[in-house]
Amino acid sequence: MSEEMLQLVDRRGKPVGTAARSVCHGDPDLIQAVVHLHIFDPAGRMYLQRRAACKQRFPGRWDTGVGGHAAAGENPEQAIRREAREELGIELDDPSVVNGLIRLEPYLYRDEVESEYVSAFRAVYTGVLHPNPEEVAEGRFFEPERIRGLLERQPERFTPHFRQAFAQFLPDIDSRNQRM
Repeated sequence: MSEEMLQLVDRRGKPVGTAARSVCHGDPDLIQAVVHLHIFDPAGRMYLQRRAACKQRFPGRWDTGVGGHAAAGENPEQAIRREAREELGIELDDPSVVNGLIRLEPYLYRDEVESEYVSAFRAVYTGVLHPNPEEVAEGRFFEPERIRGLLERQPERFTPHFRQAFAQFLPDIDSRNQRM
């Protein structure tokens, strides 16, 4: 079985090539294209997943509802649709997605191991989620205030990716969810 090839991008998200996952994880100069989906229910609660124990990075930590790498040649919309299917068994064109898929501001995540250009999305979902146990240890909806409190008291329970995303563009979740 060949190793997964990931889409590489520049600091603006423009594709610049591909590289094997093993090469990307260990070279923060290579920017990987990544997608995240923040899922809410109609009551404004946010779905978080706890990453499976077998995950290479941050196993067992709470993270965004759906997240993953774009495959070589895959654009963000294609990648988020594939990842949503693989991780939670949902189709983003399904009527259970209220008001459609909303694209958020992309951002750059960097740490000592990797760099990621994150294309972020949000959706309100009314259907049933079917977490893939190879990807997700557990998942559930949380009140935004509960997430804020947990992040303040126990930040180590969350991935650094999620902590950055929550701090960057999700602090006003409550006011946005009231307008849905």
